[in-house]
Amino acid sequence: MRKRSYLLLLAISLLTWHCTSNKESEMKKEDNSKSKKTVVYQVFTRLFGNTNSTNKPWGTIEENGVGKFNDFSDTALKEIKELGVTHIWYTGVPHHDVITDYTKYGISNDDPDVVKGRAGSPYAVKDYYNVNPDLAVDPANRLGEFEALIERTHKAGLKLLIDIVPNHVARNYQSLSNPEGTKDFGADDNTNVQYDVNNNFYYNPGQAFEVPDFLNGYKPLGGDAHPLSDGKFDENPAKWTGNGSRASKPSFYDWYETVKVNYGVSPDGRKDFDELPAGFENEGYKKHFEFWKDKTVPDSWIKFRDIALYWIDKGVDGFRYDMAEMVPVEFWSFMNSSIKMKNPDAFLLAEVYNPSLYRDYIHKGKMDYLYDKVELYDTIKHVMQGHGLTDNIPPIQEGLKDIEHHMLHFLENHDEQRIASPEFAGDALKGKPAMVVSATISTAPTMIYFGQEFGEPGAENAGFGSPSRTSIFDYIGVPSLQRWVNDKKFDGGQSTQAEKDLRDFYKRLLNFTISSDALMGEYADIHQFNRGNTEWYNEKVLSFVRWKGDEKLIIVSNFNAENTYGFELGLPSDIVAKWNLQDGEYQVKDQLYQQYSSTLLVKDGNARVRVDVQPLESFILKIQ
Repeated sequence: MRKRSYLLLLAISLLTWHCTSNKESEMKKEDNSKSKKTVVYQVFTRLFGNTNSTNKPWGTIEENGVGKFNDFSDTALKEIKELGVTHIWYTGVPHHDVITDYTKYGISNDDPDVVKGRAGSPYAVKDYYNVNPDLAVDPANRLGEFEALIERTHKAGLKLLIDIVPNHVARNYQSLSNPEGTKDFGADDNTNVQYDVNNNFYYNPGQAFEVPDFLNGYKPLGGDAHPLSDGKFDENPAKWTGNGSRASKPSFYDWYETVKVNYGVSPDGRKDFDELPAGFENEGYKKHFEFWKDKTVPDSWIKFRDIALYWIDKGVDGFRYDMAEMVPVEFWSFMNSSIKMKNPDAFLLAEVYNPSLYRDYIHKGKMDYLYDKVELYDTIKHVMQGHGLTDNIPPIQEGLKDIEHHMLHFLENHDEQRIASPEFAGDALKGKPAMVVSATISTAPTMIYFGQEFGEPGAENAGFGSPSRTSIFDYIGVPSLQRWVNDKKFDGGQSTQAEKDLRDFYKRLLNFTISSDALMGEYADIHQFNRGNTEWYNEKVLSFVRWKGDEKLIIVSNFNAENTYGFELGLPSDIVAKWNLQDGEYQVKDQLYQQYSSTLLVKDGNARVRVDVQPLESFILKIQ
């Protein structure tokens, strides 16, 4: 009996081990981490190649100019690649509302009363099956021109992302390019009810939409006349607004140019769809895909899945999802597992700002990467502005250590202020130590925003919105970028020396990150150790170590813009042991500029290296 029980337990144990082993094997295969770091270059597509420098507020496309898909020439893409970039995020590609008249191409005009800016918000998408006509030399062939850009991008050795905005669409969504059998959002909705699980929108039956009261002197198009600009927009019954406002007359600060998409969540919060079983956060995308195969899901889920697969079939390598946390995590399980079944290497990046949701959207929603905005970015920004302490950075890494690879790092994007703007740091050089920390402190991808590498301040008053952010709503030029573009030579021929030097810094840093083994290996904080044990080391300096195999790095950054700091930086004894450092002297050399070197002295299991770090300087010290 005892033997039989033992054999039964052994069999159960082996079965459990086999299942666990298979699950771990599947998860490992589906892990999107790579052997080297990833760098994403976000570029606002309509601004990149625009060489017009008129920069008139609210200027038309004829007055201020616009960039085109064709501006991303082989030369331009080669230069972006050589900056140290692996992925390029073409922002503003799907056809969104614009004020420019394209009626001769069969495209209806958009109403300025529900369009932000003259060029329109890229997050008020009007047609998901085509691209922004502004970006094409021949708007009739706009999709063909984008397909050619996909081909050029791949030829350059880059992968590309575009936006998908599942939470909301333009108030006047109307696709001219639907594949056969595909219906527009809302085409089959029952508009007599507030909610139905298969309605694409939420409605206020019996109430017509009203344009919000404009505030602070705002007038559509800056007050310029337009035949549709009359304070009205025909929508009856009124739909809920993109940010969730249920008012038939949203406020000026609501996302009034968009309507909220219904994912089968009733107005009282009930989920009218299946939820993932317990433990499914530990399953790979294949199991998630199988789970949804026999389930009935809301119509909006199917529409957005089909949109994503349409672009994957065209060669797009991934997506950046706007405001992903406003859409149920179950939808993301359905959506992303479908994408991964078609392209396991698809790069899926999501905007999620609530830290309590991070793990659900990664593990249940099958996101590859989320913005590390409210923790790392916000903390580093405070340090750059002079009122934050580097002491606050190591606890962030500790708190995210189980998901650190999934938390994409950045210092600029289209939503955030430019580093060089007075509202942020007022000096692009203050981004240098921050960028070293952001790009090297974890295995996560790094993202930079076009123009960041030149210190672009975003000072232009484009129309809708205020300076400090490069406008995403209007036709405008980006002066520092234009100097590098240099009449489409893309050679920096008009760049200032300061711009050339800053781009050289970014090029050195980013290329190091994508070639380093250690940056995909282990991390340990040494900042807190040195705060308590190293004279002259302080709260404006940050240090940590990275290692993998034979590559061992000591990274030190000085965030102070005025003071040089010199100290004997210490390595804790556990790092000395892990690195198997025997007593003696080891040469260390900076990997950014290959100029600074020092000596690491190990004695009795303790290690110290002399570091003299100038204002805003960083070292990536490699043990030789």
